[in-house]
Amino acid sequence: MLKALFNPGSIAVVGASRNPEKVGHSVLRNILIHGYRGRVFPVNPSATEIEGLRTYPSVGSIKEEVDLTVIAIPARFVPDTVRECIRKGVRAAIVISAGFKEAGHEGALLEEELKEIVKGSGLRLLGPNCLGIINTALSLNATFAKGMLPRGGISFFSQSGALGVAILDWAIGNKIGFSKFISLGNKVDLNETDFIEYFLKDEDTDIILGYIEDIVEGERFIRVAQKATKRKPIILIKSGGTQAGARAASSHTGALAGSDTAFDAAFRQTGVIRAAGVKELFEIARVFTGKRIPRGDRLLIITNAGGPGIIAADQAERASLKLPYLNRAATERLRKALPPNASLYNPIDLIGDAREDRYRVALGEAVRSRDIDGIMVILTPQAMTNVRATAEVVAEEARKTRKPVITTFMGAESIREGLEILKDAGIPNYSYPEDAISAYKRLCQFSRWKKRPRRRIVSFDIDRTAIDGVLSAALDGQRRSLTDEEARLCLSKAGIPFPAHGSASDSDEAVAVARRIGYPVVMKINSPDILHKTDVGGVKIGLASDHEVREAFIEITSSVRRRVPQAYIRGVNIYEMIQDGKEVITGITHDRTFGHMLMFGLGGIYVEVLKDVSFRVVPVDEIDIREMIQEIRTYSLLKGTRGERPVDIEGIVDCMLRLNWLVMNFPVIRELDINPLVVREDSIVALDARIIIEGG
Repeated sequence: MLKALFNPGSIAVVGASRNPEKVGHSVLRNILIHGYRGRVFPVNPSATEIEGLRTYPSVGSIKEEVDLTVIAIPARFVPDTVRECIRKGVRAAIVISAGFKEAGHEGALLEEELKEIVKGSGLRLLGPNCLGIINTALSLNATFAKGMLPRGGISFFSQSGALGVAILDWAIGNKIGFSKFISLGNKVDLNETDFIEYFLKDEDTDIILGYIEDIVEGERFIRVAQKATKRKPIILIKSGGTQAGARAASSHTGALAGSDTAFDAAFRQTGVIRAAGVKELFEIARVFTGKRIPRGDRLLIITNAGGPGIIAADQAERASLKLPYLNRAATERLRKALPPNASLYNPIDLIGDAREDRYRVALGEAVRSRDIDGIMVILTPQAMTNVRATAEVVAEEARKTRKPVITTFMGAESIREGLEILKDAGIPNYSYPEDAISAYKRLCQFSRWKKRPRRRIVSFDIDRTAIDGVLSAALDGQRRSLTDEEARLCLSKAGIPFPAHGSASDSDEAVAVARRIGYPVVMKINSPDILHKTDVGGVKIGLASDHEVREAFIEITSSVRRRVPQAYIRGVNIYEMIQDGKEVITGITHDRTFGHMLMFGLGGIYVEVLKDVSFRVVPVDEIDIREMIQEIRTYSLLKGTRGERPVDIEGIVDCMLRLNWLVMNFPVIRELDINPLVVREDSIVALDARIIIEGG
């Protein structure tokens, strides 16, 4: 699909110029000086020759076939130039020109025009307002940035051109090997998902990196990324979040979904590794360059300094990595080979006067051990340390195993020679133990993801006719919020249990309903205009007599009329009082990028204060839901503490799977809360529910 962009046999440069101050000059010169062997056609109606090449007045005047056109002219001329490229049969175009939506209203109109021109034309367009591309395999630099990247296995796309320039300069200076570099620009046609899809099949790409501020096709991104990360790591920086969407949400679930919540959820569900910044992006990438993925998360630390070893062990524990000991036989061999004051466990501390022979002994045991999945070697340059010889030992032992080996050779000038040896051996080195552990943790994360079973969506036999009737009636009435009764009906028809309940329009009827249910009972206001009933005095609990029910009816209706005089009050709803169990919350919200999201967390009236919640993008499977439940800080309360029995986790899973299936079948549901969902040892029951809908 993108062959013409990355492997063009011929390139036209529209806006080519003799003026070194012009972008078109820089682009043309970069294409020519770095070794690209295809045909190059400068396009400039005011010149006959540039850089020793014949120029052309237009793309259409070029008699030969053109695979790729790079456009660097004022924005107002770009649409006609792209039309000409389409007529010519050009398969790909890079629009470097700025002055589109980033420049205001007129630019946005130009961008929309460009989008319509390209749609269905057969031409794929990168940009506008971008830096261009680099393909090191073709020695092609079709950007206006100086220099050429070293060849390697990293492919990188960036939504920020300025950041892209800085990363190019840094990568060249640090000899970081790249396969492809792409500046996304305004993404009028090609976007991040297109490139992930291409890199999955690209034999020159081993690691996919990116900087993004948004994602254009959320649902497609999830599909493509889930497939890609089973073969290649994807590491992304995501910035540019906003709280506006969360502030506008009506439900608890919506309010709890912060600006980056959906991206975090989507990345978890796709195996994408999220980096906090550029430094971490490349530190994580470095641990993947060795192409060694651990079988598990059992790490052995070998060090010649106690302090750094302790730091590494502390960080490993925080990262949920396991630090097993070697078996008894291996430990005895170490005991005989190492000084009496060496630590033989994990970390293995060779002590400060360790030379390369001690490292060889410890590394040999680690390499042979079936109880170890990865090895971390720490070296501080002390008086007896032979840095070069130790680095050679590390490289030699690493060649004997498929286990990942990472190092922390600490220092500067005194370790420089050793670092070159490690680099030549493909062993990533980190200046500090915490950075090494952080990167290694991501390697284990990727290993677990690759082993994850294929996603299986669970379906349920729900009463579609009844649910559709409720939702259609609300839409016909131009209502966004369902009443309590409607929400309960929809959810009960989806198989979610509720306590016994009834409705009453006056105090006498309320008493009759309460008697039928059995005391004690809960009373709540029944109004389509009130979502958060507690806030307006619309809830009374623990009502144990006829007298209390009558008083509660008067108090609730009076309070609501006083606080929300415009609200339409139908009466009250009365429910069986559920007096035991833990309260959790689950629900649905809608994200503009990824669509529906499922939420789970600690429930009750303080849910928005505590924010102990987790999210995933719909559709989810059972593994997703179990991960969500285990992610909340208070998961230990659900498992049972201090002699308490665990709650019905299977019931929670079933309820959330049903919500997932419900919203997959009825996407008109935009937000949904079950709060609280009371969970007992062997059952669940939904006490309160609200549903917000939105027509197509």
